[in-house]
Amino acid sequence: MIDTHCHLYVEEFKNDVDAAIARAQAQGVEQFYLPGIDSESIPAMLALEAGYPGVCKAMMGLHPCYVKENYLQELNIVQHWLEQRDFPAIGEIGLDYYWDTSFKTQQQEAFETQMGWALERGLPIVIHTRNAMQETIEMVKPFAAKGLKGIFHCFSGSYESAKQIVDMGFLLGIGGVITYKNAGLPKALEQIGVEYLVLETDAPYLSPVPYRGKRNEPAYLLHIAEALAGAKGITVAELASITTANATALFKG
Repeated sequence: MIDTHCHLYVEEFKNDVDAAIARAQAQGVEQFYLPGIDSESIPAMLALEAGYPGVCKAMMGLHPCYVKENYLQELNIVQHWLEQRDFPAIGEIGLDYYWDTSFKTQQQEAFETQMGWALERGLPIVIHTRNAMQETIEMVKPFAAKGLKGIFHCFSGSYESAKQIVDMGFLLGIGGVITYKNAGLPKALEQIGVEYLVLETDAPYLSPVPYRGKRNEPAYLLHIAEALAGAKGITVAELASITTANATALFKG
């Protein structure tokens, strides 16, 4: 299995990241994709990647919640890194109107800029969207029409949203929300083919049941896989195989 989205380089893992990776590997998680957030987190993220070559894979991007007054400077740093070396994807990027809407215009500009870079470089994107689903889809559409691919990470929307996303050729990142009884995600995914799904934890956030409220970690990907396999009526082994192939085909390394 592949955890397509986990923040193993953050403070919550500073005392046991090696043990957390070992626990996940014991549960069959073979690779860990690390989304970029902002310039401050880059050194820790790249150091972790260097310690686990071919296992931990860093992306580069400016997260919408970190789009503030200095966003142009932050974007310059992202661009600098994209010119320095290869990355498997640009992410996590997108729109988040949940915490703060005072930088809406700047979030949109940062998102559009980074989608343009992805298209230029032939890279997929990993999208963070919160309280902005339809607007995010509308912003992605013209880029998808030009061949941009990617993942709507931590998808928890409706069937209508899911259908629009997969019709653009994008994938849905399925995490702990699939295990929450009242979230309605299994129903939203009923008519969505497994070929459009990938697995993720978003560790240390959004732990699946039975760990809800505790720190999430990639070892819990198995609980997500079990819930999703159950919802789709296939075995965990089948789901693991298909979602791994989906992730491998999308990411550039």
